[in-house]
Amino acid sequence: MQNFSKILLTVVLALSFCLTTFGQTKIAPLNIKQRTLPNGLKVVSVQDNSSPTVAIHVWYDVGGKNDPPGRSGFAHMFEHMMFKSTENMKNEMMDRLTEDVGGYNNASTWDDFTNYYEVVPSNYLETLLWAESDRMVNLNVDEANFSSERDVVKEEFRQSVLAQPYGRLYEFISSLSYDKHPYKRGVIGNLDELDAATPKDAKEFYKTFYRPDNAYLIVVGDFNQQQLDAWTDKYFGRIPKPSGKIPRVTEVEPERTQEKRLLKTAPIVPFPAVAITYLAPPSKSADIPALRIAETILSNGESSRLYQELIYKQQIAQEASFNADIRVDKGLLYFLAIASEGHTPAELEKSLLAELNKIQAAPVSAKELEKAKNQLISQTLQRRETNDGKAIAIERAIAYQGDPTAVNSEIQKLQAVTAADVQRVMKKYFNDKNRTVIYYEQAKGEETK
Repeated sequence: MQNFSKILLTVVLALSFCLTTFGQTKIAPLNIKQRTLPNGLKVVSVQDNSSPTVAIHVWYDVGGKNDPPGRSGFAHMFEHMMFKSTENMKNEMMDRLTEDVGGYNNASTWDDFTNYYEVVPSNYLETLLWAESDRMVNLNVDEANFSSERDVVKEEFRQSVLAQPYGRLYEFISSLSYDKHPYKRGVIGNLDELDAATPKDAKEFYKTFYRPDNAYLIVVGDFNQQQLDAWTDKYFGRIPKPSGKIPRVTEVEPERTQEKRLLKTAPIVPFPAVAITYLAPPSKSADIPALRIAETILSNGESSRLYQELIYKQQIAQEASFNADIRVDKGLLYFLAIASEGHTPAELEKSLLAELNKIQAAPVSAKELEKAKNQLISQTLQRRETNDGKAIAIERAIAYQGDPTAVNSEIQKLQAVTAADVQRVMKKYFNDKNRTVIYYEQAKGEETK
């Protein structure tokens, strides 16, 4: 009887979850507090005292697109340098302040931004606020730190790009899909331009972009708001506001006027592949939710259209996906497939475009639409179950919508997407003139340059 009660309770909770999440019932918004310090630092906080932990994120408005000319990979390399010594901390001190108390820390560089984050027991919040404020202004940008982290990034490039069979392909997707925008350089960089970088470049980059008026402090979790405000003022408020304007990317990627086709080779390609790319709208476009739904219908899991058609039925591919790589400026919408043995990029391209034509020619079914919404909304809510997940969601809203409170309308926008919306956006952005096709094959005796 006890087991039956547990099962019944589970079913009731699941039904309640589905009704709340996937119907039109409003989801409880995150209770976001915002303030801006006199030096320009924007502070976003969400108090949640349900567990004695806190997530601290420092988000900088600088990413791979901001690399200095001839210095691709610089923002990524500098992310590594931020874990080195400061005037008040030894090398790797952030690890000691987090891991030694049962927490963790990390960082990542994206095309549009760089983020640093820690999750620790809440009684260590003040310590981490001090540490983050310290490395915002007191980093030791010296020869030793610069050289060691440049070598680390170069080795990362060798392992993730050069040593991987399809590592170069992902680099080609960016470099060959853009003509003008600095997105074409990618984030990880390349060996020649990393070698050309100097400590002087790093000092200038630090001075230019790592400043309070180019950053957000995001704190989510177990804290007292009044105490958080006092600590924020104490540690970050003492940083003076720098003078001078922050340079911004002004290049605009031109609209494509004709299809472009390329063949690229690499030394370790066991099976040929194809990538078909299209320019995406900017991240603030109202079409993004519909494109995310289309992405899910086409390639999320074994029941998706691409898996069922290219992998299960035709058996011409071992991998097949559609990716909505949305960025602040024009991102990329691209199909990617890796052939199974004995098949060619031309076969993959034909089948991928056939699936594109299907989703353009007829609305997706009500069942497909509902399933895609359920998957996306479920994933969104699951990610927000932790303090760090909430902070990440806020961070993405800042990056792509320019507004932390946009996090509270994300689910409603997904719920509002119709089958007609999906068909409309697939017709709008996917046309022959907006297409770049990349065939990727084994090199014949010569390594790709």
